[in-house]
Amino acid sequence: MIKNTLTAMIFSLMSLGLLAADKIEHVFHYDKSKVKIDGELSEEVWDKATKFSLDYNINPGDNTPAPVKTEIMLYENGKSLFVAFIAHDPDPSKIRSYFRDRDTMFQDDFVGIVIDTFNDERRAYEFFVNAYGVQGDLIKDDTQGGSEDSNWDAIWNSAGVITDTGYIVEMEIPFNALRFPSDKGEMTWGIDALRIYPRDTRMVLASNKSDRSMDCHLCQISKISGLKDIKQGNNFQLTPTLTSSRSDFKEDISGPWQNGDQKTDAGVDLRWGVSQELYLNATVNPDFSQVEADAAQLDVNNTYSLYFDEKRPFFLDGKDYFDTQRMNLVHTRNISSPEYGLKLTGKNGGNTYGLLTSNDKTTNFLMPEHSGSDIAELEMESEVIIARYRMDVGHRNNVGVLLTSRSGEGYRNTVASVDGRYQFNKADSFSYQIAQSDSKNPLSVQDDFDVDRAQTDNAISMQYNHKHRDFNLGASYSNYGTDFRSDLGFTSRVDYEQAVIYGDYVWYGEKGSQWTQYGVYGDWDKAYSLDGIMLEEEIELYGYLKGPKQFYSNFGVLQRNKYWDGEYYKETNFSQYFEFNPLSNITVGAYYKLGDAIDYANSQLGDIWLLESFANIKLGKHLSSDINYTYQSLDVANGTLFTANQFDVRVNYQFSLKSYLRLIVQYTDIDRDASLYLDEEVDSHSKYMNTQLLYAYKINPQTLFYLGYADGGYQDDNLSKIEKDQRTVFMKMSYAFQL
Repeated sequence: MIKNTLTAMIFSLMSLGLLAADKIEHVFHYDKSKVKIDGELSEEVWDKATKFSLDYNINPGDNTPAPVKTEIMLYENGKSLFVAFIAHDPDPSKIRSYFRDRDTMFQDDFVGIVIDTFNDERRAYEFFVNAYGVQGDLIKDDTQGGSEDSNWDAIWNSAGVITDTGYIVEMEIPFNALRFPSDKGEMTWGIDALRIYPRDTRMVLASNKSDRSMDCHLCQISKISGLKDIKQGNNFQLTPTLTSSRSDFKEDISGPWQNGDQKTDAGVDLRWGVSQELYLNATVNPDFSQVEADAAQLDVNNTYSLYFDEKRPFFLDGKDYFDTQRMNLVHTRNISSPEYGLKLTGKNGGNTYGLLTSNDKTTNFLMPEHSGSDIAELEMESEVIIARYRMDVGHRNNVGVLLTSRSGEGYRNTVASVDGRYQFNKADSFSYQIAQSDSKNPLSVQDDFDVDRAQTDNAISMQYNHKHRDFNLGASYSNYGTDFRSDLGFTSRVDYEQAVIYGDYVWYGEKGSQWTQYGVYGDWDKAYSLDGIMLEEEIELYGYLKGPKQFYSNFGVLQRNKYWDGEYYKETNFSQYFEFNPLSNITVGAYYKLGDAIDYANSQLGDIWLLESFANIKLGKHLSSDINYTYQSLDVANGTLFTANQFDVRVNYQFSLKSYLRLIVQYTDIDRDASLYLDEEVDSHSKYMNTQLLYAYKINPQTLFYLGYADGGYQDDNLSKIEKDQRTVFMKMSYAFQL
């Protein structure tokens, strides 16, 4: 039945899709010259370049006139796209820009372009630069609700200069950093120019109008033509890597340090643009260690495994080619220790495809249930294969398949999936995904998690969404089989089916009002286990508002009836999030929640108090600090079960656009009343502390040098203070040869 329904759906998508006609509004100027990227704009070619302006305030304004003048100029020379912005400002002293690491300047004054190189109104590249030349680059995906991925990094040049009348930005984007059709005909691209103008209100200025009733951005931007006979070149990048480290440890916390071996490894990464549509990535003996510590997460009274983002270049390049509509079936952070990797990604017309294969010296994966998940750790190597194909159908529709396989001695997990999206009109869309997994478990997994030798099951997820200028309505349904697993993805919950109905409504402030937007949103959902037990029924209602000092807040109430350990518990919570800029160089915010919460360790209802706060402080143009503090406590009938405090402090001094020194301190302190834990022995006092000092010099995302020191320690009931039990000195250097 599912197979027949899916086949009918695919053919209906193919028959109903409509193509949009292009309206050419700009033409690229061609000039064979190459300008110096210095922010000066002294070359004559800029006088002849294609020019247009950013005339519209699209947020919070509704295509109202831009309050400041912004000009964009661009041309191409067959090898690169050159872009310049002149951003006028009535008071340049109020420009908010700082020296930062790349991809961290999105709260600053900045300008940039969005380019849809395949002109299919689905995905686009975004290149942004702040007033000092700090880069930010992203992949925008309109098929995933306009999501933006800043983990993607290209090699390109930029400069920024603050002037008496505002600031100037200059960019060179090599064509070999982009993917586009490789035929020799003249190309048409989608293009938008944006300026973020943060003052008392954060304004988004654009070269194109934006219709708020449409749930797409790329379908509304201008078209630019004139690109032809682009010189592809060899488009070959070879990046040798050298890493060296020594890690010391203590076998007994009270004993002496055991000196670790000095480890030095060489590796190499290859990136070859076979064409502008097809790319091959390969890596041999890679160093996939995390250079910078992950953000601290508090893992107390939590039944689900924590999620950490992927940060490694080999996996990030072309990462979006493996994305699916409704399920996270590819989370490459699960591949923790590969010795080699090979990846092929490409797009030909409306066909997008990707193939990834590697090994992994360790094999770790999630073992989910309907009320929690844990991690299985196997002492074996495994082989990994991931294959993805997606076909664009009509104007904004698509259908795709995904296959993943992970296997080792006595172990196997394979997943096959079909997914797609259909856009009925500019406001209504439907997305879906169906998957099947087949697992073969070794004896250790069978014993540790009480599962059979063989597991096979299905999963389905679908969503309908209607978007209006002032409101949004939708519904979704998910069903994950008891034995469904995606060992290369992040599926943390199975054995349930859930229905959700959601909506929101927005009002916009009057012209001249400091309160620019306010609204309400909420949802109702109900979930059952697949053997008929109601797991949860929940209703949420929230309000939100935006105002002066870039103030934003949401607040509301949640009521839930939740099943746990054979009983139902009724929870009512009030929560609020807010953030604002009390000064131009300071951003502060907090989330707090109070009300009822289940004590999962002892199966009882308690009173929770949760606070998650942050502060970002810039001291001058080079020094900044990020301070994150989390507090959580749970009171039960006989007392306070636990109190937890956690700090994550990061101090960064940016010497220049290319180098910085960063100190990271992470501290966790948990106090528990051990007498209140009925079936579990716990420490009354637990403390953890990790520090890292890191110096970095980056010419570009692939040519870099790291030197650092890190250590960590803990305290339990047997110790009177925190004792260090690990320390590491490390160095990493790589150089990207572009041939």
